[in-house]
Amino acid sequence: MFSLFKPVSTIGRALGNDVAVPTQGIAETHAQILFDGRDFNLEEVDRSGEILINGKKKRRARLVHGDRLTLGDAELQFSVFDEPRTEPEGGAGARERGAPEATDTTLAGVRKLFEFSEKLMTQKGLDELLDTMLDLVLEVTGGEKGLILLLDDALGPAGAASAPPLEKPGAASGAPTGDKADSRRPVVRASRHIRREAIGTAPNLVSDSIVRKVLESGRPIIVSDALSDAQFGSSESVLALRVSSVMCAPLMAQGHVIGAMYVGNDRVKGLFERSQLDVLSIFAGQASLILQNAMLLSALRADKDRLSAELKDKRFGEIIGVCPSMLEVFRKLQKVATTDISVLITGETGTGKELIAREVHRRSNRANQPFVVINCGAIPENLIESELFGHIKGAFTGAVASRPGKFQVADKGTLFLDEIGELPLNLQVKLLRALQERVVFRVGDSRPEKVDIRVVAATNRVLEEEIRAGRFREDLYYRLNVVNIYLPALRERGDDVLIIAKALLSKYADELASKIVGFTPQALAAIKKHTWPGNIRQLENRIKKALVLCEKTLLGPEDLDLVENAENPILPLEKAKEEFQRKYVLEVLERNNGNRTQTARDLGVDPRTIFRYLEREANPIPSGAGGGNDK
Repeated sequence: MFSLFKPVSTIGRALGNDVAVPTQGIAETHAQILFDGRDFNLEEVDRSGEILINGKKKRRARLVHGDRLTLGDAELQFSVFDEPRTEPEGGAGARERGAPEATDTTLAGVRKLFEFSEKLMTQKGLDELLDTMLDLVLEVTGGEKGLILLLDDALGPAGAASAPPLEKPGAASGAPTGDKADSRRPVVRASRHIRREAIGTAPNLVSDSIVRKVLESGRPIIVSDALSDAQFGSSESVLALRVSSVMCAPLMAQGHVIGAMYVGNDRVKGLFERSQLDVLSIFAGQASLILQNAMLLSALRADKDRLSAELKDKRFGEIIGVCPSMLEVFRKLQKVATTDISVLITGETGTGKELIAREVHRRSNRANQPFVVINCGAIPENLIESELFGHIKGAFTGAVASRPGKFQVADKGTLFLDEIGELPLNLQVKLLRALQERVVFRVGDSRPEKVDIRVVAATNRVLEEEIRAGRFREDLYYRLNVVNIYLPALRERGDDVLIIAKALLSKYADELASKIVGFTPQALAAIKKHTWPGNIRQLENRIKKALVLCEKTLLGPEDLDLVENAENPILPLEKAKEEFQRKYVLEVLERNNGNRTQTARDLGVDPRTIFRYLEREANPIPSGAGGGNDK
């Protein structure tokens, strides 16, 4: 036997119903019985569920003693008499209206919250989640209608409200006028009826005076009979809507009220009790978390759009920069690109010389022809002539077939000679002849081949000093350096470093499917303060590494290895020298993008020395293992 002692009792298969009937053919919440103090009225909740009263199909009806109810495969009989039961808390005559009912309501609310948490894993749309939540809240509280209202700027551009704003309350509502509270009006974000349908978008769905009270106080409110309530009975909205039972709980984000969850029943007085308000507050807390995520997503999208708009104004092709020195680079590049004169790009390693060379090619008349890159410092000296000019079959051991060089491949296009300062002297003579005469000879061949190419060269060395030291030919220098484009170091470019860092983060976060969305303020300050000896390449590598290893949503200075120790420990002189050498080798290696041969050449050491430091980095010696002597 089920005792009906509540203003609204639900019947269905789900355990959270007041009359739980776990049989086939009955919906989770099939129907509800409304008691207005005199009559019991049955009405459907789920349209797919059939209701028979004394064998006749009904959608709603007033129940009388002895009525037989058939819902699916379940048969129930209605009695107006309270029949006693043996259990102390079983029937209406034995049940106390206090703690047991509150326990049942809370338990049902917890079950519904668990049910919602399972749906949270599968449903992704914000509207879908809010509708599902309101359906469950109405089911567990017995309300007729439920709404989620947000202050009109809570979700920003991406969270536009689905309904017009509420009317501003008049003086009778008790709401303040002319202050900030009125400038941010609540709007209906989601609305549901007990029949699991959207109510609509009309603004006159709720008592704005009750909602305003919750928004101003940040505390939940329960009103048993709004028309007779001393605080709200004179409110225009309460009188106009003839509001009866109302519950309203605030929605919070970072300690601030952003909206409210409203549940009402305009036909039954005294419907809601304190335990149901507690359940509503729990669901409001869950809704707040969902909305905060939506607000964060909206803010991130706005940041991304703003960054894209900013970069659009600060890009020159694929190059980013707005500092005066970069604007001068862009001006010079734009002028020389359409010509065929040779260009020499200079600057520290990692400043983006190849990117500039590609932009020269892209803006030239040769843009549809090949762009060929050769790194003069990465190819062994005995192979570089073959790489540049090609060879014929049998020209040397291992030449099993004829092969064109980079000059032939780049015919009609652009040849980019990176690290031209590393080219051996004997090859500099042959390169000069190729540039002057526009012909090349393959290794082992005496027949000249004509080539039509534009040469763009780059170096991080000061070629004037190399000429004075006898390591670079002066005539080749003047042949290459018709127009010089100097790229400033990253530390000389001011706020460009922050713009580039954000662009690199956005690019590689998408490529690496990382959850990281930005930098902390401390990280941005550390990025701007750091000197970046490896320039953009070093910044790029640090960001890639952090995106892979960091498990937070924002990168901090520690993720970018930019945390400065307050005081370095004192080491023995030999240890300090070894530590400095190790760090310096790794720093130069990073600046050379991991090129060990180039690093060894820059440091004037044997390549095996670089391998030794890398082995020590991979297998560090435990502290104290050496007994104080590192020899």
